[in-house]
Amino acid sequence: MKPPNAAGEPSGFDLERIGAGLVFARALGELETVLAARGTAVVQAPPGTGKTTLVPPLVANFASRRARHDGRRAQRVVVTQPRRVAVRAAAHRLAALDGTPLGSRVGYSVRGERRGGRDLVVEFVTPGVLVRRLLADPALDGAAAVILDEVHERGLETDLALGMLAEVRQLRDDLVLVAMSATVDAPRFATLLADDDDGAPAAVVDCPSALFPLEMRWAPSSAARLDERGVTRAFLDHVADTAAAEHSAALAAGRDVDALVFAPGAREVRHVADRLRARLTGVDVLELHGQAPPSEQDRAVSGRAPGASPRIVVSTSLAESSLTVPGVRLVVDSGLAREPRRDAARGMSGLVTVSCSRASAEQRAGRAARQGPGRVVRCYDERAYASAPAQVTPEIAVADLTEATLLLACWGAPGGRGLALPDRPPSSALADAERTLEGIGAIGDGGLATELGRVLARIPADPRLGRALLDAAAVIGPRAAAEAVALVARDPRAPGADLGRFLASVRAGREPSVGSWEDDARRFERIAREYAAARADESIAALTIRTDAEKAGLVVALAFPRTVARRVPGADGQYLLASGTRAGLPAGSPLAGQEWLAIADAERSQGRDAAGTGAVIRAAVAISQDIAEFAASHIVTDDVRAEFVDGRVAARRERRLGAIVLSSAPVRASPAEGRVAVRRALAESGLGVIGWSAAADALRRRLSLVRREMGDPWPDMAEAALLARLDEWLAPEIEALAAGASVRSVDLAAPLRRLLPWPEAARLDELAPERLEVPSGSRVRIDYPALGPGGADDGGRPIVAVKLQECFGWAETPSIVDGRVRILFHLLSPAGRPLAVTDDLASFWSGPYAQVRAEMRGRYPKHPWPEDPWAAVATGATKRRLEGGA
Repeated sequence: MKPPNAAGEPSGFDLERIGAGLVFARALGELETVLAARGTAVVQAPPGTGKTTLVPPLVANFASRRARHDGRRAQRVVVTQPRRVAVRAAAHRLAALDGTPLGSRVGYSVRGERRGGRDLVVEFVTPGVLVRRLLADPALDGAAAVILDEVHERGLETDLALGMLAEVRQLRDDLVLVAMSATVDAPRFATLLADDDDGAPAAVVDCPSALFPLEMRWAPSSAARLDERGVTRAFLDHVADTAAAEHSAALAAGRDVDALVFAPGAREVRHVADRLRARLTGVDVLELHGQAPPSEQDRAVSGRAPGASPRIVVSTSLAESSLTVPGVRLVVDSGLAREPRRDAARGMSGLVTVSCSRASAEQRAGRAARQGPGRVVRCYDERAYASAPAQVTPEIAVADLTEATLLLACWGAPGGRGLALPDRPPSSALADAERTLEGIGAIGDGGLATELGRVLARIPADPRLGRALLDAAAVIGPRAAAEAVALVARDPRAPGADLGRFLASVRAGREPSVGSWEDDARRFERIAREYAAARADESIAALTIRTDAEKAGLVVALAFPRTVARRVPGADGQYLLASGTRAGLPAGSPLAGQEWLAIADAERSQGRDAAGTGAVIRAAVAISQDIAEFAASHIVTDDVRAEFVDGRVAARRERRLGAIVLSSAPVRASPAEGRVAVRRALAESGLGVIGWSAAADALRRRLSLVRREMGDPWPDMAEAALLARLDEWLAPEIEALAAGASVRSVDLAAPLRRLLPWPEAARLDELAPERLEVPSGSRVRIDYPALGPGGADDGGRPIVAVKLQECFGWAETPSIVDGRVRILFHLLSPAGRPLAVTDDLASFWSGPYAQVRAEMRGRYPKHPWPEDPWAAVATGATKRRLEGGA
């Protein structure tokens, strides 16, 4: 502990000593003035300026003085860092600068690990720890201030914490609240922390940092960065080789520098690090990612000891802004990042590799020039940089929201309503999350959390895994359930997608990549024993679990019943999921040929691994059908499915697990089932499933024209209008089809007449006659306008196609629909080919006819072509027959 001050209380932090050499030291006075005036602030400063080191002790000193002034006991300052490794590193650094043991004045809390007790002055935590602490203690008693660091990274839990704390501060105006950002988003966060009294945004304390000179080089690879399987091995080799060459060149030039290499994920970090170790000697190659052992993480973020070997730290994006790696003068950047994505179409979510934002690329580059002149080498070209997004994508916009939605429900703000969130959750993702939570009993009416939901919110895992932990513990025991949940919660990439085999390797200690899996398993086991009281379930007695892998499979199936899958017969490597989508096993998977799988992870892919399905299985366990049906019992159905296909009702009794057919046998549909099938077919495919006969089609066209010209009460013949009135005109035929009749027995002409209005129906043949008598005495069919898509009237004209000779002497063009519509004549040659189109016969005889006669009389000499059509006899016969010849 620090020596007491004159009042007998522990002294505050020595900011002058802690801030020695840190750029942000010159902004401390401004920040303290702002906090004294308003109690809120947004700090904007680039990575490496010292804000994470200096702001917490400044706020702690400020809060301590204010507590003494008010006669209260000093309370702690809680500081969030987006990742566990950053939490531990920040606490270690501040404690070392303060000269006190870690856990005395400065400590930390992350999932499953805590350093420090009630006397902590500054406590670093992850946003998830803070959010769950808020749920347990909404007033946040014991905290004088909260500092949200790295808010620009737009992590989902950081966004939630910001909204919840803004609400807490409405009730506790003594709570100091500071948001810290490394980018220009600061004004946005200042608005979210606006003062309730005057609405003024929080003050922004800006501390720009002039970088030392930074040399930049583009070093694109000839190999593609990404393919259907993710980051290509050739590109990772290029990144490693580039880093090795650049670091060796710097050392050869007498520049004793450390290097920082950015790769998107833990797997890629390990590959690059292994290749560097194989190529370089006398260089300490370290890995920095969330799955690395804590001791390895501590080495990576600590400064190089005097006389120690030069270092290359290969890191994920966590070294981008939330951690400072001392001594770095060279940065080699892959330009890639791992971000969460939700595939709404397939009901899948997970981490995907994408190009990092331009803002991230600039922050990575800046790491090389914080302590002196530096160099950044980008292993991609300027075009890829220009096409990258400007800012990081907010996690709330792209991630699965199930866990966040449960936390909001427990807070009493379903869907985030009323919270000052930087972005609203997308409505579709929110709706999916609410359906999932309702399905596991975590939320009830109004979207608020149930008692079970509050229990699940206290489990540090996805609510579906939390529910599976409690349910599976009653079947296979708390330890087995906890081990599986601990592994699945780490989003593992199991070799060959075989999660069961991978779990066996983890248990045997052969998988160092899973980090603190054992600690997680013990923690989940304690939770399972605490909450999972043994339940008598009759279905459990009949369930046979033979192997450890099947125990894990039960957990996965209970957590994700809609991704339980069955092999598709005849489709090599393809599986049909209960959700209805398909996914394929990677080539060479040990799971190939297994009938049933419980899938923990699948993602979109267009490569060979997807077996032509568009999605590849990344982690799964082989299970029995009994396990599948037990775990997904709530989506198992047994009913008759009647369909109207090929013009007749056909029915089968089907037992299904979601979209997976378990059994199927033909049966006779009941009238009610048949009726539903017919109406469903009509609703989906329209009246075409029955078919329009020539008579029905002609009647429909006639009625459509009358409706167009005269309106009500004549019926609308559009498809939608007819479907809306089925019960008025088609009910008997529907009943007949439902009972098993074929569409061949149905002609829509007669049913359509049921829609005719009375007494107006008596005039239909007068208004829209089927045929028209022409001067020759023939009765020629009137071709009414065709109906457009959906049965819409396209505004066409009724047409009469008739031989020209049959209309000699006809002066007045006839009209129909009480004279509203003139008929359009297609005057034909003796061979039936069109010669003229007109709706003005008088004008035709007086003009164009002469030209037609001149062209046609030689071609058709047997037919009359009189000079005077007015005086000629209208006829369909030849001249010889007119003259009485044989």
